[in-house]
Amino acid sequence: MTESRRRLAPEQRRAQLLDIGARLFADRPYDEVWIEEVAELAGVSRGLMYHYFPNKRDFFAAIVQRAADGLVEATTPDPALPVLEQVVAGLDAYLDHFAANGHGIRAVNQGALSADAGIRAIVEREIDAQQRRILDAIDLDPSEVEVAAMAVHGWLAFVRATCLDWLDHPAVPAEALRELCLRTLAGALAPYVDLGIEQGSQAPAIRG
Repeated sequence: MTESRRRLAPEQRRAQLLDIGARLFADRPYDEVWIEEVAELAGVSRGLMYHYFPNKRDFFAAIVQRAADGLVEATTPDPALPVLEQVVAGLDAYLDHFAANGHGIRAVNQGALSADAGIRAIVEREIDAQQRRILDAIDLDPSEVEVAAMAVHGWLAFVRATCLDWLDHPAVPAEALRELCLRTLAGALAPYVDLGIEQGSQAPAIRG
């Protein structure tokens, strides 16, 4: 349904276009979303749409950047919590993001834009932010920081790949995926820190 046309400040208009695009890219593959449709739904001309975003790739990149910023904000840890609970809360937000943005995530990782250097840079910046948070939360000997950073970076790549696979296997409960990711992190960091997950125990549930 076309949104009623109204005067908006430039930042409001840009946000409106991104909102519409995010909905479309979440519901459809990249190649099935058209800039002209976004303009029509927003009730604006194609010329105005191209004033904000020169082409479809730049439009998608802006959506990816906003989603990455939102994900980093949504996974902001509470330093008052134990490390394990911080990671669990972050994983919950991460799984929610993947579940809500399947097509867009596939476009970034498997589709037409999977090799786009600009899109990949956005993803890497988000991964780097998550890596720094985990490393800042754990107490490491200075001699262990570099190898632990490699372990965390590898784990974040594992989480992303596993969540991507999960999109094709929606019958797998989110709780099971979270458990897998948590135990994998605990194993990767076992030489350096104890996250408090005992063998045979269930990781804590944070959601109310």
